[in-house]
Amino acid sequence: MSTAPVEHPEYADEESPLTLLEEADRLMELNPGYRVEIIGGILTVTPPPDASHARALTKLMAPFVAAGLDDGETDVLQGIGLWLPDGPEDYAIPDLSVVDADIDDHLIDFNCYDPVAFRLVLEVTSSNYNNDLRAKAVAYAQARIPVYVIVNRKHQRVHVLTDPVEGGYTSHRIHAAGELATLPDTLGAKVTLDVDQLLKAGRPRKKQPKPAAEEQDPQA
Repeated sequence: MSTAPVEHPEYADEESPLTLLEEADRLMELNPGYRVEIIGGILTVTPPPDASHARALTKLMAPFVAAGLDDGETDVLQGIGLWLPDGPEDYAIPDLSVVDADIDDHLIDFNCYDPVAFRLVLEVTSSNYNNDLRAKAVAYAQARIPVYVIVNRKHQRVHVLTDPVEGGYTSHRIHAAGELATLPDTLGAKVTLDVDQLLKAGRPRKKQPKPAAEEQDPQA
């Protein structure tokens, strides 16, 4: 999703500087519907998603639910906060997550949850796709999230990152339109993503031409 960095939190007064979390909370109150995250100590603000972004996310829910990952040992959730180990106030809000069913027991702070309860995180990119491909890849690997999936609308690819280590993922498979992306069995079920379907859903729909107005008879 597209993000705008906030370089430094404002000060309530000279003696009481706002923490990044306090600034994040302030920005969320000022911008309802926007997504505010702190990745690598940098606070970013993301506008609400466009229709094609939301459409791709809806399509993505289907294979996870069909595999039974939303009823039993795991849940499939959109927009849940993930506490990150990179910094004392870092957190992210992935577009989609597969988490353990006891996720409520893993609340840490600021409505964000311990990464130990996450089996997969997924992002659908917008204009600032590099944030998802780079900064978040490092952050999610640091958090030891086993699987990170990126629907890259800019380059029309689906990325599947696995085997997290310090600084990134050791396995990075890229799938093009027409291919199927099979996710690791560590999710708890077999999930295969239809890359062409996802990429098609993520493209803005062309505007339908308006019907030409009927010519009026000047004698009427």
